Amino acid sequence: MNIVDSSGWLEYFSDGTNADCFAEPLGNVPELLVPTIILYEVFKVVCRQRGEDSALQATALMQQGRIIELSASIALLAAKLSLDVKIPMADSIILATAQTNDATIWTQDNDFEGLPGVRYFPKI
Repeated sequence: MNIVDSSGWLEYFSDGTNADCFAEPLGNVPELLVPTIILYEVFKVVCRQRGEDSALQATALMQQGRIIELSASIALLAAKLSLDVKIPMADSIILATAQTNDATIWTQDNDFEGLPGVRYFPKI
């Protein structure tokens, strides 16, 4: 299972320098998990930059993966991870979702650098 975090989706949608790094997990839709916090983050950024229609199109594409809602168990694990690993709330929710679903996180967000179960690509 794979989770592409917001930075990866945004890089892919903008055809940025690292877009190819995220093609593999995004092309494997049956193995793609999409936490609702990532839908929120991507919709917000795309809406701000390109308008609501573009944001709706982007999130429609994202919803081809399996949407994972924030459950009580994920929320509690995320809070613990946030304290232990010292990462922000959204990142801890993504990490907890990945751990709960035995998924790999694909990202270029340096908050995840060096964490187990993460494929990190530095921004170029």
